Amino acid sequence: MTLTTQRPRIGIIGTGAIGGFYGLMLARAGFDVHFLLRSEFAAVCRQGLRVDSQVHGPLLLAPVNAHRSVADMPPCDWLLVGAKSTSNADLAPLIAQAAAPGARIVLLQNGLGVEDQLRALLPETLHILGGLCFIAVYRQAPGVVVHQSGGAVNLGYHSGPASESAQRQAVVEEGAALLRAAGVDSQAMADLQQARWQKLVWNVPYNGLSVVLQAGTGALMNDPAVRELIVSLMNEVIQGAAACGHVLPEQYAQTLFSFTEKMPDYWPSMYLDYRERRPLELQAIYEAPLNAARAAGCDMPQVRMLYQALTFIDRRQRADVPAALA
Repeated sequence: MTLTTQRPRIGIIGTGAIGGFYGLMLARAGFDVHFLLRSEFAAVCRQGLRVDSQVHGPLLLAPVNAHRSVADMPPCDWLLVGAKSTSNADLAPLIAQAAAPGARIVLLQNGLGVEDQLRALLPETLHILGGLCFIAVYRQAPGVVVHQSGGAVNLGYHSGPASESAQRQAVVEEGAALLRAAGVDSQAMADLQQARWQKLVWNVPYNGLSVVLQAGTGALMNDPAVRELIVSLMNEVIQGAAACGHVLPEQYAQTLFSFTEKMPDYWPSMYLDYRERRPLELQAIYEAPLNAARAAGCDMPQVRMLYQALTFIDRRQRADVPAALA
């Protein structure tokens, strides 16, 4: 199926901040988009889906093709998965049920190896792609998303029935074109693993430090000692990527650092998960890259220390220690 002959049907699995934003953009562009919702189903059916965007202005999608159960969704040619990687095992049956034959599954998730988790649980006839989102966005209320900046999505092919490199790239180009048709900047990446390491250069320092230091990007960037720590963490991730065979562009860390300086104050997704007492995405963002780098002969001691601190915080919170004893 190509965009030139027939517009594909798109499903959103995980209609939070990420799924809500990109799903709304695609629907406003005229695509047939279906949203899987659970706790927010009633609110979205009643008031629609709203994105308060500092880039595009106020956006409203109403009515919404909202579904409480995946059994109610029509088969989708593309499925965008916006749920956190911590729930991938539970998502697999939903994805398999919502997918049309030969569907493209795009994981809009952070971290390394997230596609591997789902590959073993899904039919080989489904294409799996990774989607790297460069966006500052968060859920404000049921059916309400705040978009502060950015929005680009880089796509790369992971696995599926496209066996030749040209076929794989064609699938990725198709997805990038779909997003661009919705007004979303998107590039087709030839090397998904390199793209994931590139995203880790930002995710590792800012996600973890926001939890450990209880601070958004504005406060983190305003403190000289923390700025130095951020640069050190970024450089360790770049060294880990190089050890794994992924040499990142020169000055890449400085580019991300400068980009973050210009961003509005932003609380990364890991902090929001911590605040809402949800499991932290430690395996994908920290454990997997640490293990990959170590296997390639590269230790990342500062990243490992941050991971250890976050593991303690996550375990203590999930143990639900009374506040008086915490």
